[in-house]
Amino acid sequence: MYRQHIFLSARIDGNIVIRPYTPVTSDDDKGYFDLVIKVYFKGVHPKFPDGGKMSQYLNDMKIGDSIDVRGPSGKLVYLGKGKFSVKVDHKSPPQIYQVNEIGMISGGTGITPMYQLIKQVLKDPEDKLKMSLLFANQTEDDILLRKELEDTAAKRSDQFKLWFTVDRPTDGWKYSSGFISADMITEHLPPPGEGVFILMCGPPPMIKFACVPNLDQLGYDAKWRFAY
Repeated sequence: MYRQHIFLSARIDGNIVIRPYTPVTSDDDKGYFDLVIKVYFKGVHPKFPDGGKMSQYLNDMKIGDSIDVRGPSGKLVYLGKGKFSVKVDHKSPPQIYQVNEIGMISGGTGITPMYQLIKQVLKDPEDKLKMSLLFANQTEDDILLRKELEDTAAKRSDQFKLWFTVDRPTDGWKYSSGFISADMITEHLPPPGEGVFILMCGPPPMIKFACVPNLDQLGYDAKWRFAY
């Protein structure tokens, strides 16, 4: 079973800090979970001079240290073989969607729930759900899990398609450049239609200004979309 995230909490500089993270393992992996975390260090980004409190704390942890964990939780659950359970909000009863194909749009660290889902689908030989991923980053160096994603796309090209775009490409870059566009969605994600589900995860401006308007323009049904 695939769920969205867990919450980590720790006392940092005298204050309780809580952050959500998406494991890239699933509920089937007993006794442990794996996280992919981008560490934001102090003094690197002028808008965030202190860096990421939790990511730096996790980076400094030693083997044998402990941290408080709560979850898993989330409004979207993958039940297997193309079946999703989706809640509009935490109080609403879940709605079941039977999906033939999913298109995923990720930005930055928003790749983690998508990667968890990709792994969950492909570990079941009877699960035939087709997946396409459009993954946006600022630079080529910012791409998390690039090797894992490219290896998976090469080995499972019948079921998983992959495409990148970056804001600042280098010479020889073979994928797209610039923000998520209608043309990118048309070329690299499944067309709108029955049984096509679109998942989005990334910075709020990407969802609001790049994903939603272009999906509207291209005729994707808002009921068959989910933003983390």
